[in-house]
Amino acid sequence: MATTAKQDAAATVSSDAGRLIRLSEQLHAHPETAWEEHRSSRWVAESLEEAGFTVTPAYLGLETAFQASFGSGPFRLGLCAEYDALPGLGHACGHNLISAIAVGAARALAPLADAAGLTIEVYGTPAEEGGGGKIELLERGAFAGLDLAMMAHPAPVDVAEAEPFAVSHSHVEYRGKAAHAAAYPEQGVNAADAFTIAQVAIGLLRQQLPPTVRVHGVMTNGGEAPNAIPARTEGRWYVRAESLAQLAEAEEKVWRCFEAGALATGATFTVEPESKPYAEFRTFAPALAAYRRNAEEIGRVFDDGSPARRMNRASTDMGNVSQVVNAIHPYVGINSGTALNHQPEFAAHCVGGDAEKALLDAATALAWTALDVADEARCIEPVEMTAR
Repeated sequence: MATTAKQDAAATVSSDAGRLIRLSEQLHAHPETAWEEHRSSRWVAESLEEAGFTVTPAYLGLETAFQASFGSGPFRLGLCAEYDALPGLGHACGHNLISAIAVGAARALAPLADAAGLTIEVYGTPAEEGGGGKIELLERGAFAGLDLAMMAHPAPVDVAEAEPFAVSHSHVEYRGKAAHAAAYPEQGVNAADAFTIAQVAIGLLRQQLPPTVRVHGVMTNGGEAPNAIPARTEGRWYVRAESLAQLAEAEEKVWRCFEAGALATGATFTVEPESKPYAEFRTFAPALAAYRRNAEEIGRVFDDGSPARRMNRASTDMGNVSQVVNAIHPYVGINSGTALNHQPEFAAHCVGGDAEKALLDAATALAWTALDVADEARCIEPVEMTAR
């Protein structure tokens, strides 16, 4: 794409800087968790509507999703905005920045859409933090026919390629029988003991699990009183693996550990999925190469060695989108030092100078990447989706 178009895109991001930073700060100051992002989705959608985008709220029947579109070119670009926060931690994964980056890139491309042959589509995607919002959208027909889907995610350092684990999210419940813990303990069926047995079994199982499998969770209800045998316990558990195929194998072993807790105590046991499983990511290599080149031209430096780069292994429902359309999911560093994603200290770094620079740089790099890939697409015959 001609240098002048990129200069124009960068100039638009620069002129929009105050607006984009205010949007990020507004989301950060008013965090909303999965499926509850009523204000957040409205604020992001309004920032696009102001730029002439046609906005469809409550997109495909999901109350906190939206779709915004601009242009009518043959190359259909999708930009994904996430805006859900973490329970108790606020925007400790920087989704406030993700939304502002997507808005910045979309607004930068809008004046260039006709010349670049673009149709720009922004998807407001709720409930990435465990709810699988993008999967729900996919199953209702979203993202169909896109030539490229993109988003950029905050991390401690810049990393180009997403390599997330596939993951399942499950609600686990044991039901036993209450009894006085001192007077009639033999009359009880201890649901808390069942959970303890399952956790010990999982701890022992880890020795036999592949290094690419992760199992972790929390008990969300452990009983009511210390002098009453717990009749009901609940927890939320995640299983991660290199792929959906490996995930299915690992889950079978993990559920047997929970079954062991029920068998040993006499409690009953249920597992219910909280969302569809998140898939591994398929990176569209030409777009990733363009993003890396553009980000480096802006002055971003990619980290290829430190442990802080491992945020690119974190699971995302954008992986499911990448199984259907060409996609990239780079990470932009906010210079958070020892503060890592999903820590309260990281949330504090998601506003302010370094976060603002990351926001504007990533918006520019995504816009430039879209211009490059659309330009290349006009010069070659259509090809099948390419995995990394």
